[in-house]
Amino acid sequence: MFKNAKALAALCLLPLTLMFGTFASADDNLQTLRVSAIPDEAPTELLRKFKPLGQYLEQQLGMKVQFIPVTDYAAVVEGLASDKVDLAWLGGFTFVQARLKTGNAIPLVQREKDRQFTSKFITADPAVKSLQDLKGKSFVFGSISSTSGSLMPRYFMDKEGIKPESFFSRVAYSGAHDATAAWVQAGKADAGVLNASVWDKLVASGKVDTSKVRVLATTPPYYDYNWTVRGDLDPTLAEKIKTAFLNLDPTNPEHKAILELQAADRFIETSPENYQSIEDAARSVGLLK
Repeated sequence: MFKNAKALAALCLLPLTLMFGTFASADDNLQTLRVSAIPDEAPTELLRKFKPLGQYLEQQLGMKVQFIPVTDYAAVVEGLASDKVDLAWLGGFTFVQARLKTGNAIPLVQREKDRQFTSKFITADPAVKSLQDLKGKSFVFGSISSTSGSLMPRYFMDKEGIKPESFFSRVAYSGAHDATAAWVQAGKADAGVLNASVWDKLVASGKVDTSKVRVLATTPPYYDYNWTVRGDLDPTLAEKIKTAFLNLDPTNPEHKAILELQAADRFIETSPENYQSIEDAARSVGLLK
């Protein structure tokens, strides 16, 4: 059922590419802010979340804002490294990868809750009461480059002596948090893990049946998502982008709608040092050499 998932994702992204254009040419760089995001949710959901934010940034910056959809996490890192993306929504691990690849990617802001982010282990198996009960069963992560859907859950399992490839009968990667929930609910995997924010949104919107799927465990907190700019972006523009995010005011109805789509109460400043623990975790479980 899922062998053609990548092809389907590419087809889903085609309308977004037609709507927002492809990578801007070098001649457009000074007039257009090129924005991308890790594809941790369905393409249509990413577009829905970005559209009003993009309009707000255009107003605040006085320039065109172009959204560039991608099919995998690595493409966002490559976009920043090759100067084809100026601003990107990254997970903590993707930021570490971008920082290591470019040497100068700069995290500007994060949501307040990204200082204390968590992942949810979920299952539809009523016999499973703990992670240890999953021995010999199938398990699904999100993308292998996902902080909350792969790296940090793997890191915390490792600290409990659980090595996924030998502990579970099968390990799979769904590619996105909402897909992980769908896999577990449909019985394609006995259990899985996804970020707490997406889980809460799926529950609130009725897109997951909590009479079938339940939270088995929650990870300890860690730093996660941020908005990052390429290191050689004009510092004045980078500061304007940061200010635009910091000025989003939840008491302003228009701003509140933007913040809600970003699952944010507000944005706060962040720094590369906040993600050192993510890099350390990635090295400890062998996802970074």
